[in-house]
Amino acid sequence: MALEEYFESDIRFYYAVGVFIIAIYIIGIITIAITGSIRISGTTLIPLSGGFFLFMFVYFISISVQLLEEEDV
Repeated sequence: MALEEYFESDIRFYYAVGVFIIAIYIIGIITIAITGSIRISGTTLIPLSGGFFLFMFVYFISISVQLLEEEDV
C-alpha cells in the first residue's frame, strides 16, 4: 500500500488536493473552450485565471506555513 503510506501526512494530502483542483480547473477551461458553449476571451479568462491562481497561491502558502508550526506531542 505505497499510496496509503505516501498520504500518511496531512500536508501531502493537502498538496494533492490543491494539484487536483488545479487539474479540474484546467480541464474545465479546456472543455468550455472546445465545446464553445461560453465564449472565452482575454477579458474573461485573464481575470478568472488570475483570481483562481491567486487563491491557489494563498492555499499553498498556508499549507507551507502550517509546516513551520510546532506540533504538540
